[in-house]
Amino acid sequence: MEIKVLGTGCAKCKKLEELTRNVVAEMGVEATIEKVEDIYKIMQFGVMRTPGLVVNGKVVLSGKLPGTSELKELLENA
Repeated sequence: MEIKVLGTGCAKCKKLEELTRNVVAEMGVEATIEKVEDIYKIMQFGVMRTPGLVVNGKVVLSGKLPGTSELKELLENA
């Protein structure tokens, strides 16, 4: 699984990266997690509000910080 956390470095973006790493470890999923901070790269995904989450090339979340259970569900359905 390939996961990209989109965000320019704000507190919510950093929290999403931390939460994503924790949930992936908890689920025992094999994944690569990349933090994308370049605004132009973020815009290429069509994300105008951060934080954003891209799983296997598909934007699954934009503009909010999910709870742990919501994030698990997003990753399971990806």
